[in-house]
Amino acid sequence: MLKIDIHTHIIPKNIPDLRKKYGYGGFISLDHHKAGCAKMMMDDKFFREVQSNCWDPEVRMKECDHHHVDVQVLSTIPVMFSYWANPEHILDLSRYLNDHIAGIVNDYPKRFIGLGTIPMQSPKLAIQELERCIKELGLAGVEIGSHVNDWNLNAPEIFDIFQAAEELGAAIFVHPWDMMGKDKMPNYWLPWLVGMPAETSLAICSMIFGGVFRKLPKLKVAFAHGGGSFPATIGRIEHGFNVRPDLCAVDNDINPKEYLGKFYLDALVHDKGMLDHVMKLMGTDKIALGTDYPFPLGELEPGKLIESTDYDDSIKEKLLSGAALDWLELKKEDYL
Repeated sequence: MLKIDIHTHIIPKNIPDLRKKYGYGGFISLDHHKAGCAKMMMDDKFFREVQSNCWDPEVRMKECDHHHVDVQVLSTIPVMFSYWANPEHILDLSRYLNDHIAGIVNDYPKRFIGLGTIPMQSPKLAIQELERCIKELGLAGVEIGSHVNDWNLNAPEIFDIFQAAEELGAAIFVHPWDMMGKDKMPNYWLPWLVGMPAETSLAICSMIFGGVFRKLPKLKVAFAHGGGSFPATIGRIEHGFNVRPDLCAVDNDINPKEYLGKFYLDALVHDKGMLDHVMKLMGTDKIALGTDYPFPLGELEPGKLIESTDYDDSIKEKLLSGAALDWLELKKEDYL
């Protein structure tokens, strides 16, 4: 079966000195302190260590071949969003990152599909780069964060970006970043274990309650990490909508459960019971393989959870490639 991984991250091997270029700090740099290994640094602060599979397409393809992954959808590492920075600077950075991804896709068109990044803090510039991603670079869409500084994804300031994406037929991949409550969770990796799932639910609920999906029914959105905590709390979300419509139904009076199956989730849930749950909730044609490659919190053996189930082959095929192709509006035969 064709296997398409919609959730993988990549970064250029050699990032310019952004602090020197833009005149202030807070950006990521790579310290290649030994062969095939680099420290991601935020100014002088260590962020994480990455291996050559984070930037080298040849290494990625070898690892994909080992796990029988045919195609990876590439997107930047969320810390690179930099929505806090000067919009013009992040337009420049986005162009650099997007050109890098487009180059890899151009070199290996049957192995990689690209998603760009855009300066969401400036809707005008974001739409400008979104159009370039689709019309000039041939990318399939963009990856965005679960919020944009003080704006959640229902903010009227960014609605035009979603409208432009719908008109362009651009896929949107929503990834949590800059996790809520991180200052209260300094230990045990809790921002990643607790904050990230909550961020994704925040994004989904904001788009539902804010009426984004109602106003833009053809918008193609996928959410990372199996929808985070949303699938486990949709009962509570619906109950809140029913008992306090004065608070929940202010901008959209349609029951949130009516939107199940209107967007996509990746299958990165790490648990067979939860995979069963999200499939029952969303439908088998709205769940796509996604691994968070090449990071350790992802699925370390891509597709293993899906392939180890007793689902019939038609369902496995939807999970492994069918939903991805539908979301991206691509043809299977182009990747065989």
